[in-house]
Amino acid sequence: MSCCAPGAEMDTGRVKPDLPSDQEIRLASRRLGNGIIQTDLTVPTVHCGACIRAIETALADLDRVETARVNLSTKRVSVRWREGEAPPIVATLEGLGYAAHLFDPDGDEKDGTLLQLVRAVAVAGFAAGNIMLLSVSVWSGAEGATRDLFHWVSALIAIPALAFAGGIFFQPGWNALRHGRMNMDVPIAVGVSLAYAMSLYETVNHGEHAYFDASVSLLFFLLIGRTLDHVMRERARTAVKGLSRLAARGATVLREDGARDYLPVDEIEPGMRVLVAAGQRIPLDGTVVRGSSDLDCSLVSGESTPRNAEAGEMVQAGMLNLTGPLTVEATAAAKDSFLAEMVRLLEAAEGGRAHYRQIADRVAALYAPVVHLTAFATFLGWMAASGDWHRTMTIAIAVLIITCPCALGLAVPIVQVVAARRLFDNGIMVKDGSALERLAAVDTAVFDKTGTLTLGKPRLVNRSSIDPAMLAIAAAIGAHSRHPLSQAISGLASPAGLPTFNDVREHPGFGIEATAAGNTWRLGRRGWAGCKGQTGAEGKAGATVLTRNERIVASFEFEDALRADADTAIAQLKHAGLTVEMLSGDTAVACAEVAGALQLDRFSPALVPSGKVERIMRLTNDGHRVLMVGDGLNDTPALGAAHVSIAPATAADIGRNAADFVFLRESLQAVPLALDVSRKARQLVRQNIAIATVYNAIAVPIAILGQVTPLIASIAMSASSLLVIGNALRLQGFAGSEVTTTVSSTGSGIRAPVQPS
Repeated sequence: MSCCAPGAEMDTGRVKPDLPSDQEIRLASRRLGNGIIQTDLTVPTVHCGACIRAIETALADLDRVETARVNLSTKRVSVRWREGEAPPIVATLEGLGYAAHLFDPDGDEKDGTLLQLVRAVAVAGFAAGNIMLLSVSVWSGAEGATRDLFHWVSALIAIPALAFAGGIFFQPGWNALRHGRMNMDVPIAVGVSLAYAMSLYETVNHGEHAYFDASVSLLFFLLIGRTLDHVMRERARTAVKGLSRLAARGATVLREDGARDYLPVDEIEPGMRVLVAAGQRIPLDGTVVRGSSDLDCSLVSGESTPRNAEAGEMVQAGMLNLTGPLTVEATAAAKDSFLAEMVRLLEAAEGGRAHYRQIADRVAALYAPVVHLTAFATFLGWMAASGDWHRTMTIAIAVLIITCPCALGLAVPIVQVVAARRLFDNGIMVKDGSALERLAAVDTAVFDKTGTLTLGKPRLVNRSSIDPAMLAIAAAIGAHSRHPLSQAISGLASPAGLPTFNDVREHPGFGIEATAAGNTWRLGRRGWAGCKGQTGAEGKAGATVLTRNERIVASFEFEDALRADADTAIAQLKHAGLTVEMLSGDTAVACAEVAGALQLDRFSPALVPSGKVERIMRLTNDGHRVLMVGDGLNDTPALGAAHVSIAPATAADIGRNAADFVFLRESLQAVPLALDVSRKARQLVRQNIAIATVYNAIAVPIAILGQVTPLIASIAMSASSLLVIGNALRLQGFAGSEVTTTVSSTGSGIRAPVQPS
């Protein structure tokens, strides 16, 4: 729905029971510098574009307020104002009818709105179905006492639908009127109530026709649209919260006197030294002052290959410490860390994307008021012409029924359902119905490299040239490490046949050393492991090697395999008219090799997450609509900033939550297939809207002239809905016909420069 009012949504976060005072707002506000203060509030009842416009306009008009922005996903209102007397932010929101509370980013309470909406849809659907069955009996010729009985039963069934499901519209409609505003909930509530009241009058007076089915059916279809909208927003809010949860809640601070204190991360200031054990995430941006370890930087660069960190190197919040303890001196507060910046990027991207509406909601928002205004105008016209209020009301109700936007309400949801089923059968999950609309409009596709175009898993390519006995020893040593290359080797031998060692030690950034039977074995970098003499297995400089007493006995070469059909998928996207490019945090050499294999002319290497977002925003500002395909934690802001996004099922949880589509198979054929289905779905949506519009253009004038009985009006309304459904089902027959959906089980290999353990 395009408009709402307070009461349409329940609270979505942990909020205080009372409205915050000016003093509480000041204490919770942040100083941004240059005399600017930012106040963040939660407004639980905001859930549409009209709410955003009303709040932002009212707050922007206050003295000393610089900007006011509403994030629809997190229900967050951010107000920036100049230092001085605090503007009456809460009072202004209260005057608009929106209760405000202090924003709590850690609020984890469950949102009960979705359950409420689902229950309302269930009640309305049950009531509409049963009333329609009873109406069929009346239309079939039931008369006298039998007809009256069916009407009374219909009236009783409609009561819970109006009282419970109708409350979704009645309450916000009343609140809007109470605060001197109008929205589409008002005419909906009036129309439904009028239809029920007239039907009840007809039933009491043994009338021939009643219209309970029209009022309840209208509620049912409008509630479906509102439920879909809420599901979309809940997914977006989950992505933001999920990324926030990656941040450490606290860390051990090393005092100058040697004491150790565990402090919440928000209390750690620049200059403090924190201890980060193996397996923990770096809590703040800082510099390593003591220790050496391998770091998983996938959150920062998107690359799965760990990098070594030693004293003097910069580290960023969100990196995962893998192998050794580190002492890090903080260089920025938690709110200014890299991870906090990523959360802000994602929130900003979600806020911008919230302006998109599902077509069904847009149509209902524009059409529903017209329906009731048309019926009201008909009533006034016939009342002036005939003076017979009963006949006038009957004609007005007939107009209300025949113009009920059921067909228009079904025009998009039914196509989305069929399209979603089509994609699901091909291993693609659609997480947001409006994403089909947005995907059909894209003209540029942007891919991440590691884990998206490639599988992101090192694979040993020279196994046949390695002595099986040496491979077994290397696998036994590699089993003691979490390094990806060690894991790739350890998985190649049977656990039952692995030798044992007396002592195993890992040297972060270099490799693993083990002793057994008087021999010293090393698995790792060639320069570190030793190179006394050669055995013919020396391999490339810098390769991972296995040495015995500093003599190389085996060399290991790895590759990163392309996803199945990646080259075919890229070619199909180009054939569909899309410009394709690659964004990656990897080196230029690695990116150039993959780009050459896939015939990609455009790629940008060595990008941090904000760099990917900036590139997408530049494309957007140039008038392009961008599809982002990525899998890493670092791709999450880019997935949110793009016009539409797709992630593989192997992506990080946060990436999957932020994406609009998730494909379950290894093949990238999912991307062109989803594009093909979305474009054909868009075509069917337009046809359905045209069908419903033509139907109303013909039927409405006839109904206004009084030439249509409620029975004919109901049949015509049902026929238009069935026609729309039948047209949507055509998608099952031809969608995806231009795309090969066969998924290969293997991918071609790309030699990527991976760092040995």
